[in-house]
Amino acid sequence: MKDFEGSSKEHLRAIIERVERLEEEKKAIADDIREVFAEAKTMGFDVKAVRSIVRMRKQEPHVREEEEAVLSTYMAALGMLPQEDE
Repeated sequence: MKDFEGSSKEHLRAIIERVERLEEEKKAIADDIREVFAEAKTMGFDVKAVRSIVRMRKQEPHVREEEEAVLSTYMAALGMLPQEDE
């Protein structure tokens, strides 16, 4: 096992402390996000739909279009889409 001395030891301690602070910030942000979704729910919005839209907005348009096309294909194969008049 490697022994740490001097500046290496302090550098390691600084890294650990930075990660710990970031973990605390991450938890605070997650709590804030939960509060926003709770607010959306109290205003009558469907939280599951809001989460889906947030996820979709993160995607590149071509990725989202491809995902929607695959979903439509699968839904059609399972008879979950309205039948078009032939």
